[in-house]
Amino acid sequence: MSISIRLSRGGAKKRPYYRIVVANSRSPRDGKYLEQIGTYNPLLAKDSPERIKLVEDRARYWLGVGAQPTDRVARFLDAAGILERAARVNPKKGEPGEKAKERAEERAAKIAEAEEAARAAEEEAKAAAAAPAVEEAPAAEEAAAEEAPAAEEAAAEEAPAAEEAPAAEEAPAADEQAEG
Repeated sequence: MSISIRLSRGGAKKRPYYRIVVANSRSPRDGKYLEQIGTYNPLLAKDSPERIKLVEDRARYWLGVGAQPTDRVARFLDAAGILERAARVNPKKGEPGEKAKERAEERAAKIAEAEEAARAAEEEAKAAAAAPAVEEAPAAEEAAAEEAPAAEEAAAEEAPAAEEAPAAEEAPAADEQAEG
């Protein structure tokens, strides 16, 4: 017969309360046990003294007899200084899953593309800032040369219209003086 020190659940639904019991390893979780050596209330604050209560001398006795604690109970016993628990190392515990890795790679690729586009835009802006001093002078002269004939033509078209308008304005004034 192997003996284990484990948790036996009690309490209501969504309101767990555990007894720390010594039981036959083959008996059901909440079934018959040999002795209750403590309690555990996970709803209390972690620093609360009422969260875990252990009868230390009985726990030492059962460990001396050969009872095997479960991992959770071994943590409690280690915290109480009764049993030294070897630290376990699980290097894959904090590692994300495959799909999360794929999403992270896609995000990294998008960010890299955006940075590359930003760099290209900066380079173009720098090139445009440096080039206008050299290239804009001939371009400005050409644009001015193109605009000058167009401005002369527009002025020529407006001139005849301007000459007719004052004559039209003077005529009504002359009519008003004759009537008055």
